[in-house]
Amino acid sequence: MQCGAKCFVAEFEIAGEKKVTSVIARTPAAVRKTIRNKYGKDTEIYSVRAEENIK
Repeated sequence: MQCGAKCFVAEFEIAGEKKVTSVIARTPAAVRKTIRNKYGKDTEIYSVRAEENIK
């Protein structure tokens, strides 16, 4: 875990299946990069939000 990292919740779709996962990163762009590296470049990312902003 890096200094200044927060927990983000990302909603994305892989092969027609929607998933929601939490990722620890500094910025939303870093979250998107992490998801694309893990699941592939064809992953459709719908939203990335900081965990404290979710209700």
